[in-house]
Amino acid sequence: MRAHLGDHLVIESPTTGATRRDGEIVGLHHEDGTPPYDVRWSDTHEVTLVFPGPDAHVTRTGRDRGHDPGHGPGGDAGAPPPAGPPDPGDIGRRLAAERERQGLSREETARRARMAPDYLAYLEEHPGDPSTATLIRLAAALRTNVRALRGGGAGLPPGQGMALLHPQLRDLGPDECRALLSTHGVGRVSVTTAEGPAVVPVNYEVVDDSIVYRTAPGSVPAAAVGAEVAFEVDRLDEAMSQGWSVLAVGPARAVTGPEEARHLSEGAHSTPWAGGDRGMWVSIRPTRLTGRRITPAGQ
Repeated sequence: MRAHLGDHLVIESPTTGATRRDGEIVGLHHEDGTPPYDVRWSDTHEVTLVFPGPDAHVTRTGRDRGHDPGHGPGGDAGAPPPAGPPDPGDIGRRLAAERERQGLSREETARRARMAPDYLAYLEEHPGDPSTATLIRLAAALRTNVRALRGGGAGLPPGQGMALLHPQLRDLGPDECRALLSTHGVGRVSVTTAEGPAVVPVNYEVVDDSIVYRTAPGSVPAAAVGAEVAFEVDRLDEAMSQGWSVLAVGPARAVTGPEEARHLSEGAHSTPWAGGDRGMWVSIRPTRLTGRRITPAGQ
């Protein structure tokens, strides 16, 4: 018998065929997937060390579910996953992104969610179909909700949740604003065009205290060149009804030096999400940097 993290161990009665117990395999003790296993039982949600007997068999979950002749009693759960880079599913990407955003290690997140770190690694790196109970524990560990981990609300604007009972709005200092801008991300630039004012999102980098982004000549973001513009970045924690925003104001210029443009392109953390040919760099040097944060009163 061999298994992978996320498979289910099923124990059936040898006489009636009725399922007596099943659970999710959340820990392996051998690299080849042979027993024993750490199993989280579906009826108690407790994790125990299991040495499967002749009345047990393994079933695959998620996109690997289906007929496999090796999944009978005492059978083999199949060959190891194919070699190559991990291919996480949507839930895996959201788990990893939220965990890294909060600066949590896998070990700490797994401890909070009462699961094996290896199983959390499996969920983050492979397409899977974790149980609702597992998602509830992960959402609680990450201070979010199951709907967010599943991608619910991705097509809706943020901030539709309830406000805090006693919110506190405070101003941020320049150093805190710079820290929140960090090194890169997605922000919004406000420009004046022939059709009137416009605000558009752009992928940005922070280089030597300047905000830089790539765009195409003649586009709306390119209209910032030669004018004083506003650039805004924010973050909302929907689960906790908290958030912050940073506003930078300053003149924008086109990066025309080939060496400077090459340096920016080589150091960029990502390509523009919008795709296409966007080889024009725009640089904003903030002359005013302000920010605000909403927290519960007393924090």
